[in-house]
Amino acid sequence: LAPGAVLLHGFAQAEAAALLQAMEQLIAQAPLRHMQTPGGYTMSVATTSCGPLGWVSDPHGYRYAAHDPHTGQPWPAMPDCLLRFAIYAATEAGYPDFVPDSCMVNQYLPGNKLGLHQDRDERDLRAPVVSLSLGLPATFLFGGLQRTGPTQRYRLAHGDVVVWGGPSRLAFHGVLPVADGDHALVGRRRVNLTFRKVG
Repeated sequence: LAPGAVLLHGFAQAEAAALLQAMEQLIAQAPLRHMQTPGGYTMSVATTSCGPLGWVSDPHGYRYAAHDPHTGQPWPAMPDCLLRFAIYAATEAGYPDFVPDSCMVNQYLPGNKLGLHQDRDERDLRAPVVSLSLGLPATFLFGGLQRTGPTQRYRLAHGDVVVWGGPSRLAFHGVLPVADGDHALVGRRRVNLTFRKVG
């Protein structure tokens, strides 16, 4: 996609069912919710996390926290199959030392989108971002280091993985509104699992 950024088409196809099962188990422990942005906007995408640190957004800002603010409990442990998959994908993309300590789960229903943004809340920006798409296809926007710069569009289908780091680590990216459909394994939704090394 760009220096340091790779799209691995169909990389998770063989493991998708097991990854989905692990994801559903963690959602049962830490249910999806619509977080508020610092500006008071409620996100259309529903989210939750697993691993030692989970991503949190509220009127006080964006950050990572060790506890789920809805329950006060630690986030669920990252399932072994998800951890192994993230390490494998990162290695395949040229980042052999990646070990994530956070996995954010985003659920998109038809019409949901995610505006252009940078992943910059992590303390360790040397590590890449590993993003796994499951379910309905989506159009992924990937740009440069300026929000107003040009973006490329890529169709992400079930099992596709995008990994970006190095010179592309702070690239702006987003997702256009997801079209309606019905995926055989995931139903009328797209699920994105994003793995990061926070600390």
